[in-house]
Amino acid sequence: MKHEAWVRGAADVGVDLTTRGAEVLDRLQTFATLLHEHAIPYGMIARRDADRLWERHLLDCIRAVPAVPDQATSVCDLGSGAGLPGLLLAICLPSVAVTLTDTRRKRAAFLTLAIDRLGLENASVHPGRAESLSGGFDVCTARAFSDVAGSWAVAEPLLAAGGVLLYWAGETFQPSEVPVTARTTYFTTSALARSGPVVIMARQ
Repeated sequence: MKHEAWVRGAADVGVDLTTRGAEVLDRLQTFATLLHEHAIPYGMIARRDADRLWERHLLDCIRAVPAVPDQATSVCDLGSGAGLPGLLLAICLPSVAVTLTDTRRKRAAFLTLAIDRLGLENASVHPGRAESLSGGFDVCTARAFSDVAGSWAVAEPLLAAGGVLLYWAGETFQPSEVPVTARTTYFTTSALARSGPVVIMARQ
């Protein structure tokens, strides 16, 4: 029954999970369990969100799947924390290599555990600052990482030519906050309109 609810919820934000195979749904369920068992007790996710993980976190991450360019083969998730959104993108986009970055030891350890439990061959953990990576990524993602200017400052040197940053903006986000060195489009879904848009940022 939970799988059916996930399929319906994902469809509301433009993601058809029925075409991605039962393995994706099984991994979503396993990941939700891992968040309950590890991420919440260790403070990676607020305890008040325990009963709304799907709406507040998983679905909020999955909604960006259509915003990843079709030709993208690599993603760098800035400040991955509990793997949101990086692990969700790795689950839903198995042909895309996802690098999860976090400087905090416990969070990097959780990400490594999650990759192992989920059997994800397309995800890896960089236990350090994203700035130390060599770059060349098609996509960077930033959700609860920094403000839009700070996220762009880290992401821009990591992006390949034509690459984009997907920035999860809050409900109070103002376009005037975007640095002048970036051009933007806004990816919104009516089902999560109150969550703010995902801002797609590229070099001018």
